Order: sequence, then structure tokens, then C-alpha cells
Amino acid sequence: RESDHRAWTPVTYTVTRQNATIQGLIQGKAYFFRIAAENIIGMGPFTETTKEILIRDPITVPDRPEDLEVKAVTKNSVTLTWNPPKYNGGSDITMYVLESRLIGKDKFHKVTKEKMLDRKFTVEGLKEGDTYEYRVSACNIVGQGKPSFCTKPITCKDELAPPTLDLDFRDKLIVRVGEAFSLTGRYSGKPAPKVTWLKDDVVVKEDDRIKIKTTPTTLCLGILKSVREDTGKYCVTVENSTGSRKGFCQVNVVDRPSPPVGPVIFDEVFKDHMVVSWKPPLDDGGSEITNYIIEKKDTHKDLWMPVTSSTVKTTCKIPKLLEGREYQIRIYAENLYGISDPLISDEMKAKDRFRVPDAPEQPIIKDVTKDSAVVVWNKPYDGGKPITNYIVEKKETMATRWVKATKDPIFPGTKFKVPDLLEGCQYEFRVSAENEIGVGDPSPPSKPIFARDPIAKPSPPVNPEAVDKTKNSVDLSWQPPRHDGNGKIIGYLIEYQKVGDEEWKQANLTADSCPETNYKVTGLTEGLTYKFRVKAVNAAGESDPAHVPDPVEVKDRLEPPELILDANMAREQHVKAGDTLRLSAVIKGVPFPKVTWKKEDHEVSPKADIEVTGAGSKLEIRNTVHEDGGMYSLTVENPAGSKTVSVKVVVLDKPGPPRNLNISDVRSDSCYITWMEPEDDGGSVITNYVVERKDVASAQWVAISSSSKKRSHMAKYLMEGTQYLFRVAAENQYGRGPYVETLKPIKAIDPLHPPGPPKNLHHVDVDKTEVSLVWNRPDRDGGAEITGYLVEYQEDGADEWTKFQTVPMLDCVVTGL
Repeated sequence: RESDHRAWTPVTYTVTRQNATIQGLIQGKAYFFRIAAENIIGMGPFTETTKEILIRDPITVPDRPEDLEVKAVTKNSVTLTWNPPKYNGGSDITMYVLESRLIGKDKFHKVTKEKMLDRKFTVEGLKEGDTYEYRVSACNIVGQGKPSFCTKPITCKDELAPPTLDLDFRDKLIVRVGEAFSLTGRYSGKPAPKVTWLKDDVVVKEDDRIKIKTTPTTLCLGILKSVREDTGKYCVTVENSTGSRKGFCQVNVVDRPSPPVGPVIFDEVFKDHMVVSWKPPLDDGGSEITNYIIEKKDTHKDLWMPVTSSTVKTTCKIPKLLEGREYQIRIYAENLYGISDPLISDEMKAKDRFRVPDAPEQPIIKDVTKDSAVVVWNKPYDGGKPITNYIVEKKETMATRWVKATKDPIFPGTKFKVPDLLEGCQYEFRVSAENEIGVGDPSPPSKPIFARDPIAKPSPPVNPEAVDKTKNSVDLSWQPPRHDGNGKIIGYLIEYQKVGDEEWKQANLTADSCPETNYKVTGLTEGLTYKFRVKAVNAAGESDPAHVPDPVEVKDRLEPPELILDANMAREQHVKAGDTLRLSAVIKGVPFPKVTWKKEDHEVSPKADIEVTGAGSKLEIRNTVHEDGGMYSLTVENPAGSKTVSVKVVVLDKPGPPRNLNISDVRSDSCYITWMEPEDDGGSVITNYVVERKDVASAQWVAISSSSKKRSHMAKYLMEGTQYLFRVAAENQYGRGPYVETLKPIKAIDPLHPPGPPKNLHHVDVDKTEVSLVWNRPDRDGGAEITGYLVEYQEDGADEWTKFQTVPMLDCVVTGL
């Protein structure tokens, strides 16, 4: 069967030998075969070939290789190539065998390495001047085939040929941006030349856009999606040991220009036209700008109107404008390859440009004397017309009216000496500029100056002395200098020197940090002795120093604590609840004492804010409550002693609840209520008590007394049988305190007593074991209906009475006697 079919086809049934020839097979197809033995009983099992058998002619050695050629010759090597044989003998080529024969010798020698399948080989290590011929054979699994025809005799020597270059491009090439271009050509030379591409004398490198392809005979530089930067002079160099050739091409990648360079300058502005100018584009796109296109737009409208498209200059007159309207100008550059993006100007109003000059900047005042000053200013913008005059004005700082400094014109200088000032007065100055249109706004006023002669350095301070000291500081005091040098004293510089040292140290760096005539020098070392000196400073400089007469030893000066009480530290301080309690005192002492606040010999409440400064201390409690009352004490202590003051604080508040509320003497229409005064009267006399009652079935309390000063009250007008609750609260001048309430309801009924004795008890019948008794009702029932009568009997002479029966009526028969 064929290998791609399943059905078996019989070949013969009459074979008695152990072999058979199968006819009619197709060359190139694969087949499976099977054989079975047969006897008279029948056919046995088949035996099948294990793998398919391909039908083909018998395998021979390959034919001879073809086209054996010499590709290169040097003084010590030969490079050869060849093509495979036309017929491989029915089996794949497994290797090639290259052989050489030195001319003059008889034998060929093998020169290829083992198992070489390449069809190119370089024979190396030859001797210069020797002549060889070569042949090549192909091998398959059968063996080595016939050798190829021999080459011509080849002599080992360098083949030299100078480079040649044949280019496909001209000297110049113009390319649009975005398009691709390539520079191609052919070259030759022996030995094989090296090919180099340059652009503007820089080696061209390959990247995503630039591709360089070089074969043994052709060369190509290709650029995809060209950009303006690809413009330049390209050079290809073909070079070997015998010489070189070069080819050039000037490539110009052209595009539309970039926008004109701004800003748009408004050289002239009038009410009906403007003249604008601009700068050419930075990049003309590789082609000369042919013209500019100018458009205008009223900013109130969205429509751009053409002005001109034919100008080649970078300036243009914009005509036909409406006075007062604002306009924008749009400018395009154009070359052979397109129109640029636009340059758009700022908005500009169409109006005549000339106006009065601007106000000068604030003038500067120099060279002040008691009757004159020099005013200096910068020239302002002239409004489009030349400035012809400056007007300088003066006024006293406190005055409102400005006065011209001179009637004469001031021009062209920008400074003027103002005469006729009054000594000691303070002046301000201002300047206005004038052109043919008119006088512009005045400048801001100058800084005020006093008309006085220049100042000198002051004389030294007077009588410096040390007035106080601690372990690390000394307090100095002095009098101002007798002469201030006609200048205000800015302040004082204080210096100190440790006794024995030569260097004076500054206690303060700037004079204005000590404007007064006293200063505390800090940071000194305890136990050392220091000298001190003081200098006065004005605008002209520092005075000579004035020395403290004697050196000062730095140590604590001991003064016992002293308390100067404020009004809120009187013997007793009353504060209304909810208000703020403030206690304060001035504290003195050297060193400054330690401050302690206490209440009833305990720490004060955490809600109290305590502040201690170098001058005193303050205790403050906001939103006081009654519990904040008590005896407060302030203790100050230093090594020289201590001092304590106390103040009683009463926080005035509503009273507490009354105590021991009691209800007694209950009747059907009244009861008696008593109580005791509250434990806490809130710091104020209780003015009255409020008594209220409430029917237990009602939600509403009803006042039955609100002005009683007594601690009892008779509640009248109760309804018999109704249950009542009562409550009482105390009041003082700060309000009503909390109520105290009866724990359980009180029922309004008269009190009950036992009834009186029955009257007129006697028997009406007697038997041997029983007695019949009758009696009358008692005089009083005790306040409630009589529910029955208890009958008892006693044997005569006995101590105990025996209960017999309780009966509801006024008679009874006692039995069992």
C-alpha cells in the first residue's frame, strides 16, 4: 500500500520462493509491504515492513561542481568560489574537497578543512610569486565525485586597482520636509575600498531614520521622513591603498518658513492708522521669503481682515482704523513651499500717540543745609514729544499747598538746588515734566527732610553708672550727651571689658537696639570684674566713649522678697459664680523670688491659669463655681527671705437644697411642712423659700408659697383623698437653688383613732353552756366606720381573757362554756 493510503493491494498469490519483484510502482512515492504464508489449511498472519520505502533510482557519487572561479588574489592567499554539481548522485552533498597543485609538480594536494560545506574558501599561507591551479570535488554518502575543471594557473601577488566611483545623484538635491531621499552609486577597486559618508564634514551615523547600505559594488545612503536639519553638504569617500575618490551632493530639505519673530512693535500709533514692524523668521524653510501676509482684527469681532499680502519688508502701515477701537495684527511669512504659522500682536488702541510726559519717579534729596536742598530726579517718558521744562515744587510736610521752587525754566538738567528754605522746617519736594502738549502729573513726594546744616558726631554720654547687677548681668544708666551734633541720637553702643583683658566686646550690635539711656548687659560670668563704657550714635557716627568710673564685680545682689498687693488681693474677695476670679500682685526681690500659689494649703485647681513675669504674678480662674471659693495664699521666696499673703475668696452663687424636709399633721384638707436651712447659703443670706405641691396625677407643680422666710408652712386647701408631693427650694440674691422633694406621696385624710368602748353590755339569756349578750354602739368611732366587735370571755378568778369571735352586729351568743 502507498504510505498515505490505508487499503492494501495484492501483488501475487503464487510465490513459492522467499523473494518477489514488485512491478508498477511510481518513482518518488513511498510504500509499505506485507507477506503471509499459506498452506492447505489456510493463510497465516501477515508480516509488515517496519518503515516506508521510497521508490527512487540507485545512488551514485555526485557530478563535478561547476563554475569554479577565483575571486581574489593577494601575495599570500587565493579566494575561490564555486556552484554545486547539477546532480548530487541521488544523495545530499556532505562536503567539498578543494585541491591545489603547484605548477611544476605532478600531484594535487587537499587544502580544505574537514566537512566543509561552504562554497567559498580562502587558501592562506601561500608563498609570494608561486603559481597554483585549483580543482574542487563534491562528496555524498557514496563517496567523492569527479573533480571540477581546473582553474587557470594563479600567481600569488597583490592585485591593485584604484577606486572608481559612479554616482546616481547630481551636485544639488531639493527635498520637501517629510519626504524620503537616497544617494546611490557604484564603486570598484582592489583591494576592496572602504566607503565613508560625511555630512558637513561629520561622519553620518545610522539611526531610526538614516540607513546606510554598502555591498561589494554598490553604495547607498537613505533618509526616511526628512527634516530641515538634514540639509547639508553630503560627501561619500571611496578609499583603498591605491587612492580615493569623493562624490558630493548639496541636499536642501525645504519647508514653509517658521513664524515671523515677535513681538510686533507698534512704531507709530494714530487714531486712523498704525505702523508696525517685526523681525524675519528664524528659519526661512530653506527657501527665500517671497512675501509677508498682514491681517488686522477689531478685538470686538472675530473676523480677520486682509491688509496686504505683497510686502517684502518687515514693516507695514495698517490703514483704515476706527478711533478708540483696539486692534490685533496677524503676520505670516511665505516662501515657495508654503505659508508659516502666524505671529499675533498684543492689543493696541487706535488713538493719537502724543500726550503729556509721564510723572517722574520719586526724587532724591541731597546736600541739605539750613536754607537749601538739591533735588535730583530721573527723566520720565516724554509722551512722544520732547520735554521742554521741569517744574520743581516744595511744601512743608504738614501743609497742604505746593509752591513752585522757581519761576525760571529748568532744562535740560535733572537736578535743581532749591533756595530760601526756613531752618528747622520739614519739607517735601516733587517734580513735573512739560512738553508742547502740556504739563504731566507730578512725581510722588520725596522723603521728608529737615532744613538744617549737616550734622557732626555727638559728644560722649554723661555720667554712666552701674545701677544694678545679678550673677550674670549688670544694669547701666547714663545721661544723654550735652551736644547731639545737630543730629538726632539714634541710640547707644555699650561695650564691656574683663579686667586684665585688652579687648572691648560689644554688648549690643546696633545703636537702634538701645534707644533709651539704660541697658542690661547680659551673659557675664559670675565672680568676674568688668569695665563698661557707652557711646552715643547719630547719623554722622559714634561719639567718644564715656566710661563707668569703677569696675563692677558680677554677683547677685540680695534683696528680700516684697509683695505689693493689687486691689483684687484685699482681705476678702467676692466673685459671682460664672465670672472670672483674678488675683495679682507686684513682686520684687533680688534674685527674683520663687512664686507659689496655694488654696487651703493644697495645690490650686488645675483650671487656674497662673502667670509669673519679671514684675509680678497673676492667678486667673474663668467660669468660677462655688467650690472655687476658699482661702488662697501667695508665697514668694528667695535666699534673702520669704513672704506670704492670703485672701479669702467667696464665690457668690445660688444656695444649696434645704435639708430634712418633713410632712406632719396630715388632715383631709391640710398638712404641715417643715425643713432646715441649706448647708451652703451660696455666700449670701437666704432671702426666702419657695414651696410647691403637685397632685401625683398631674405633671404641673403649683406654688403654694414663694416669699416665706420661715422654715415651715401650713399647706391648706387640699382635696380629701388626693395624693400630693411637696418640694422646697431656697433663694438668695443670686437665684434659686435646687429643690428638695418628698420621697413618697401624702394622702389628704384625717388621722384615725381606735373607736370608744361599746356601751351597756348585758346578757339577755343564759343556758348551762352558753350566754346571749347584747350591747349598744360606742360614743365615738375614731374617725372611721366600725367594722365589727370582738367578744372575749374569762373564767372567774383566771388572769387571761379568751377571744371568742368578732361579730358585725350588736349581739352575740357565746357557746362552749
